[in-house]
Amino acid sequence: MAIRRYKPTSPGRRGMSASDKSDITSWKPEKSLIEILPKHSGRNNQGRITTRHQGGRNKRYYRKIDFKRNKLGIPARVATIEFDPNRSARIALLHYVDGEKRYILAPLGLKVGDTVVSGEGSPIRVGNALRLRDIPLGTQIHNLELHAGRGGQLVRSAGTSAQLMAKVEDYAHIRMPSGEVRMIHLDCMATLGQVGNVDHENIQIGKAGRNRYLGKRPTVRGSAMNPNDHPHGGGEGKAPIGGQPKTPWGKPAQGYRTRSNKRTDKMIVRRRNVGR
Repeated sequence: MAIRRYKPTSPGRRGMSASDKSDITSWKPEKSLIEILPKHSGRNNQGRITTRHQGGRNKRYYRKIDFKRNKLGIPARVATIEFDPNRSARIALLHYVDGEKRYILAPLGLKVGDTVVSGEGSPIRVGNALRLRDIPLGTQIHNLELHAGRGGQLVRSAGTSAQLMAKVEDYAHIRMPSGEVRMIHLDCMATLGQVGNVDHENIQIGKAGRNRYLGKRPTVRGSAMNPNDHPHGGGEGKAPIGGQPKTPWGKPAQGYRTRSNKRTDKMIVRRRNVGR
């Protein structure tokens, strides 16, 4: 897959780029695997904004993705590689020999006509899914489960992959895309290979309107507000922040830890960005 660059016919086109979508073989989704995805625009059930800067995107259907890969020992043929508006990765439609159809995340190198299978005894080949205890050390993996049987939750974005570093007692040491090394139980499933569409990170949006299609609404700078709206607000002209940058709610905006989960701290062998 390559990146298509545009001629600067307007200021918005200058520097804009897009995927050439040459890897996509079908533009019509499988009807039995889609459902309507309602819009929320960042509101909760009370109608209050709980996530800012969301709303106004194009309509889309949700494609039901098989993150569990629990059809064990049943081979499937890759029928199509499709675009999915709900994620950065491409998806692959599988036709199982028993007649069932399912979508999976399309790994790098998976082509139409390939055969994939999941479960114990599956070949060590891109697209196959096995338990971590059955995967050789050093293998690139994605779509990792955190709890056995719950379905893949980690390493699902375009171009990402984790690496199986070691197996110690009942746990595997996995190097995550962030550089963190984490313990995950050996009974958890993972898919072999790297997630496809690796050029996704190199695409330039180019203009504000294209982000609006994606449901991203504008961000107002705190320094452009009044003092009662933001800690950076007020002052004559372009006033400096003065002190530490803050969020609209007064918390430090840089380097301040807002999350802690002591229950899972013991699962992290080495943290990312060590030394900061």
